[in-house]
Formats: sequence, structure tokens, C-alpha cells
Amino acid sequence: MKNIFYYLTVILLMVASVSCDLDKYPYDAIEQSQAFKTLSDAGTIRNGLYGNMRSRLHGIYMFSTDVQADLLNATLDFGNRNGFPHRWEGFLDTDYTIRDVWRGYYSALVNVNNAIAMLPSIETANDTEKATLDSYIGEAYFLRAYYYHQLVLRWGKAYDPTSAASDLGVPLVLTFDVTAKPARATVDEVYKQILSDLTEAKTKLSGVAGSPGSNRITIDAVTALQARIHLHMRNWTEAATAAKSLITGGKYPLVKSEADFRKIWVNDAGSELIFQLQLVAPQELSPSGDPWNNVNNIFLGFQPSTGKYVPDFVPQQWVIDLYENTDFRKNVYLAKKPLYIQGTDYPDIYLINKYPGNPALFTGATTNYQHKPKVLRIAEMYLIAAEADAQSTGGESAALTLLNQLRQARGAKELAGLSGAALMNEIRNERTRELLCEGFRLDDLRRWNLGFTRKTPQNLNLINVTPSADYHQKTVQAGDLKFTWGLPANDLTTNPNLVQNQGW
Repeated sequence: MKNIFYYLTVILLMVASVSCDLDKYPYDAIEQSQAFKTLSDAGTIRNGLYGNMRSRLHGIYMFSTDVQADLLNATLDFGNRNGFPHRWEGFLDTDYTIRDVWRGYYSALVNVNNAIAMLPSIETANDTEKATLDSYIGEAYFLRAYYYHQLVLRWGKAYDPTSAASDLGVPLVLTFDVTAKPARATVDEVYKQILSDLTEAKTKLSGVAGSPGSNRITIDAVTALQARIHLHMRNWTEAATAAKSLITGGKYPLVKSEADFRKIWVNDAGSELIFQLQLVAPQELSPSGDPWNNVNNIFLGFQPSTGKYVPDFVPQQWVIDLYENTDFRKNVYLAKKPLYIQGTDYPDIYLINKYPGNPALFTGATTNYQHKPKVLRIAEMYLIAAEADAQSTGGESAALTLLNQLRQARGAKELAGLSGAALMNEIRNERTRELLCEGFRLDDLRRWNLGFTRKTPQNLNLINVTPSADYHQKTVQAGDLKFTWGLPANDLTTNPNLVQNQGW
């Protein structure tokens, strides 16, 4: 397999394809007669788009925002990996996290945009082939909506209906143009493009029914992403309607035992999975050290030579205390492991155990942290519907019902008599419990306009506390400018039409 490199001067960054399926593409353009002739070509290109997405879901694409938020403490052995976003001090627009995540999303969009532009030119022999080609096009529209939502979450202002039309979002690049240097679109323009793409995806994928554990984009995946988008836009009715359609459809029932829940996170299997990406060993596994392929290995750091663990980050005590003892998420998401930090054993420390590695994907005797990335789950739909109902007039009773349905399925006790701020607080807590370390926390805090103060660690002796108290006592006010990332410094230099975010 070889990497194909493009230079997209819109952002003037080197981008790489992760799939040899795209080897037909020339250096700086796609030649239709070579790459887009047959339905087989379309399938090859489509596979490449899925490969791109698989490598942009875990690793720094997921854990960076959780590291920046209030869930974790850096251990003495973390080696300053992800240290700048964690401390918020020295977190600059030159940081590799900012550079690489921006690059990764925009590079994926190069191939998505080319697919959207060129796939319709392929001739089909019959209605079956046309339906297949339409589904490929619909998948590409879904992917463009997904990437642009990730971009606007990180680099655009939080959606505010009163100011979205003037707030800065991200450059909207919809066609391949090596000479363009676009300015930033507004937040409103980016979200309108996302919704337009999802509408197109829904039309093209109307005949692709969803099923639990689907590794391809389906009509249900589009609906689930619409629910997520509308939540961020504060479109409460639309968010609740989309999320509830998947809940009441009954196709993705919540599991109700610890054994079945563990299968979701260890074996990548279960009825709750609306969309997760395929991962085949060994050819599709993430190469160690490859920045375009990522795993969530910072939470465990297993050392085969000693049988002990040296994680970069451990959960704070308040995170552990969020879970009732009967809540089996605690036993699945968290685990006490033999810790060895700076020459000292710590036998009683909880680690994040949500990504232990699927044994079916191991290539050796111990974990390689490989998992099928989970893009959309039914549990998130319960949380979206509950929050949307709680924000709607007359919807608090329905919100509490949804909240309790999720809690009871997880073994937690039913809550009663909640309304107003108390209800919203429990919905926020439940979102933190269920979506722990899936990359949602920082964006949730920003969306709720909340700040935070890092709380008591599990053990002060194993974490960094000097030279900066920002490691464990960091206080961030609501609306802090670094909830929104700065545009990469190099892009500002090479594209004079870009404007930097405040605070960077």
C-alpha cells in the first residue's frame, strides 16, 4: 500500500489518502476517464472514503477534547503528550493537535468532494446498479456533513441562533480548486450546508435500511446525525423528533446486562450500534505511530514486560463517583489495574477501560487497542431526545422518562420529581456517564455555556502537580476563548483571507 499525496492550496497542507483504493488519482487532480468509469471504480473509491473515516475517529480526533476538559489527570509518566491542551497553558495555534486534526478533516474532504462531483457521471446498466450508485453518492454527502460538523465544532463559534449569521465558522470547500484561498464561512452557512448534505444523503439512501452493527452508512445513520446536528443548533423539536424516531422504531434496543454491554466495548458487537466502521485484521489495522491512523491507547499503556499499566491519563475521582455501584457502566468503562508510575506501584487506581482492544483484532499476545470505531449509538439518541425535551415547553415529563429508560437499562436507579435546573443537571451527568471519553465533553461544556474546575484526583502522588497547578487545579470560565480552537498558524500564513479566532 502506498500513500497518495495531494496539496490542497485552499489550506496549503499536505494530505494523505489512507487507502490504496485511491491509487488511480493523479498528483493534483482526478482524471474522470481514468478513475470514474465503472460502478466497480465507484466501489473502489467508496471503500477509500470509508478508510479515510476510519482513521479520523479515534486517537487525537477523539481524546484531545476530553484531555482538554475536566475528566482526566496527567500521570507523572505522561511525557507531556497532549500536555498543552490539557493545561490550556502554551496551547497555541502551532500545536500539532490543531494542525493534524484540521489537516485530517480537510484532506478527507478532498476525496469526498471529488466523489460527489464525479460519481454521478458513471453510467449504470439497470435500476439495481443505479440504486447502488445512488447509495454511494448518499454516503459521500453524509461524510461531508460529518466532517464539516466536526470542523465547525472545533473551529467555529458555538451555534447561537441570534448571531450564527455573523459568527465565523470554517472555510466551506465544496469543489477541488488548487488556486482558491477561501475565507471562513459563517457558522450559519456551515450548518445550512451540513443540513443540505444530510437531506441529499437521506434521499440517496432512502432504500438502505439500517440494522444493528451496520458498518455502512444507512438511512438510520443519517437520521441519527441529523439529531446530533439539531441538538447543537438548539432546534429542540427537530432534534427530539429525529432521535425518537430511532428509539420508538425498536430496531436498536438498549442492552440490559453487563455481559451484553461489555460486548459492545470489547467485542464491537451489540444491538445498540447504529453505525460502526468495519475493521479487518491485519490489513486494516492502524499502524503504530502513523498519525493518519489512531487508537485510544493513552488510557491504559499496558506494558507486556511487567504486566503493569503506565497510562498517560487517569480519570479524576469525581468521574468515578458519578456511577452508582449498581450501574454496570462503572465495571465496563472503568477498571482497577496494577499501575506502575515513576518506580512506584499503585494497586487501587481506576483507569479508563473503554478501549481495551478487541481480542479478535489482536496481532500478538497482548492488546493493540484496536476497535471498530463507533460513530453513532442509540444511547446518544436517548440523551439527545431527553435534553431537547427538557428545553422545550411542556417536555420535562417526557425528558425524565427518557432519562430513566436509559438509566434503568444500565442498572442505575430511577429518578423522580425532577424539573428545571435539577432535571438538566441530571441529563448532563447522564451524558457524561454514558459518553465518557468518546470526545463529547468539551463540546458539551461549550454548548451548555459552562466552565469547570478540575477536582480532587484519585491519588495526588501519581499525577503531575508541578510546575503548573493547571494540571490538577485548572479553572476555566464559561465562554473561555480556548473552548474554540485556533486555526493552524501555517494556514494563516499561506491564506491571507483567513481570520484567526479570538484569544489565539
